[in-house]
Amino acid sequence: MQATVAKQPAAKVDLNQIGTNELNIILGGNWQIQQDHPSFTDIEPLVRDMPSIRISFNSQALDSWDTSLLIFLSRLFKFSQQHRMEIDYSGLPNGVHRLMDLASTKTSNANANKKKKSTNFITELGNSALDWYRGAIGMLAFLGEIILSLKRFILGKAQYRKSDFFLVVQEVGPQALGIVSLISFLVGLILAYMGAIQLSQFGAQIFVADLVAIGMVREIGALMTGIIVAGRTGAAFAAQLGTMQVNEEIDAFKTLGISPMDFLVLPRLLALVLMIPLLTIYSGIIGILAGSLVGYAVFDIGIFEYYHQTVRALDLNQFAVGIAKGTVYGILVAYAGCLRGIQCGRSAQAVGQAATSAVVTGILLIVIFASLLTILFHNLGI
Repeated sequence: MQATVAKQPAAKVDLNQIGTNELNIILGGNWQIQQDHPSFTDIEPLVRDMPSIRISFNSQALDSWDTSLLIFLSRLFKFSQQHRMEIDYSGLPNGVHRLMDLASTKTSNANANKKKKSTNFITELGNSALDWYRGAIGMLAFLGEIILSLKRFILGKAQYRKSDFFLVVQEVGPQALGIVSLISFLVGLILAYMGAIQLSQFGAQIFVADLVAIGMVREIGALMTGIIVAGRTGAAFAAQLGTMQVNEEIDAFKTLGISPMDFLVLPRLLALVLMIPLLTIYSGIIGILAGSLVGYAVFDIGIFEYYHQTVRALDLNQFAVGIAKGTVYGILVAYAGCLRGIQCGRSAQAVGQAATSAVVTGILLIVIFASLLTILFHNLGI
């Protein structure tokens, strides 16, 4: 059985049934997209009428070809998949053969991914547990490398540039004063309003000074500073190191015998450990000033009266607790940002994911350690 469909002598398709199982497609002429040529729609009814389980090709009469031939074959390939027909591309020119093999490989991968996504809940839960386990192992290993780097720093053997350290100090300290001032001032206002409204029911508005002072210096100042730095600096660290990972700069450091932990991670860690306590104290002071403004303007509390009440409420223990918490939060932000940056993949998308993961990891660690430190200081009576 044989049928021929041709729109121009320049390009033609012949269908030849071989036995009962194989359909041989004979391609001939010049297949150019500028010219009129057969389409798969023209031969689809004929292919349906020739029941077979295998399709082969004969391209000996084929002269030149371009994407028009590939479009024709790709539609034939989809048809064969829908009807579970096997295709043999060996009779096509080498270029066409390779391109169609590549297309079929991508389609197979897409189907495999679809099957992979359709796994059951137990499998997904197990995969998630394994991912968490591997992530925990990676975090512990990175923590060990940081400890070794700090040891080399103490012994004076760490390989880093002081100019890089001071540059990071400037980025995480003075350049963060603006956003820390704004957030701390607004938080102090909110805290003063909430406390004064409740205390005014008992005629004890003056104690809003105690509430704002202790809350900002001991807890909220350090917590808000840590969260701000996690979103601002932690993401920056991850993006910087992730970009270096993409550009293979970290691999270059290792090739030259320079430890990336010493040269890249250590200056960032030390800078945050140095600057976060200062930002915490600054945040507390700004919050106290905001509370005094609310007390004076809204609840008629005198400035000097508010000041003396604040001084009576605060002592060195409150400042020590706030500074200790701020220091811990700074270490956690540097750890999370550098960890995700070093673990970054080698694509632009991976850099974005690393920055996002650094912020999420940093804030999560801050909240966990804030709870643990609050319980610890309470039990110690500090």
